[in-house]
Amino acid sequence: MTDLTAACADKLEHAVQTRTAIARLSEDHPDLTVEQGYLVQQECTRRRVAAGDPVIGAKLGLTAKAKQEQMKVSQPVYGVLFATGLHPCEEPLRSEDLISPRVEPEIVFRLGGTLRGPGVSASEVIAATESVCCGLEVIDSRYRDFSFTAADVVADNTSQARVVLGPRMVDPRGVDLRLLGLVLERDGEFVASAAGAATVGHPAEAVALLANWLGERGQALEGGSLVFSGGLTAAVGLPAGTFVTATFAHLGSVTVRAI
Repeated sequence: MTDLTAACADKLEHAVQTRTAIARLSEDHPDLTVEQGYLVQQECTRRRVAAGDPVIGAKLGLTAKAKQEQMKVSQPVYGVLFATGLHPCEEPLRSEDLISPRVEPEIVFRLGGTLRGPGVSASEVIAATESVCCGLEVIDSRYRDFSFTAADVVADNTSQARVVLGPRMVDPRGVDLRLLGLVLERDGEFVASAAGAATVGHPAEAVALLANWLGERGQALEGGSLVFSGGLTAAVGLPAGTFVTATFAHLGSVTVRAI
């Protein structure tokens, strides 16, 4: 581990623990690359696991082409999900535990079998999936004003904070996930609508990209893992006193309420 990796991990760890936004890492390290960002993410993950917070899955970010072009990356970015980040859908979320939470609706895969790239296809993802459900990812950038480069957001575990699972688990073989629609509301008011195709054309294709990316690094998506396949709409703010609901065709609805 380099001094740069350790120093960046220290800053992010402190931001999480104190719930205080910091300057982008790239302000002090303007040549920070995406690959170096993954090394920082890996070190932060190592520390959390060592402290007793196991990894339970993975997530994708920047799955929309327009967002990739904006951030100057050619593929989605990837992060990990931790056990302490799994938030029960029936419990309110304490906004004071986070810095500036926002919410994205996603299609969630629960894997029954291991996916090991390279060469994993979307159809193989479906075959290896035990069930899918609707989910909300609560993101929370550790950087001031949610302002970051691709390298910064990768280092920050792609802004991952909490995840909420919908109560209905569905066999993906009986649903066209590409056409599956959703409506996003905040405090009962319409915010946005989308379909599964908003995630690189098909959410299973997004999971395949992740499996193949991990395969290039000698890793795999293990059976039993949860995979959040990428935000289907722009993120919506979740200040204290508000609630956000995503209602999906076939998958039901999921709500997170901030106090």
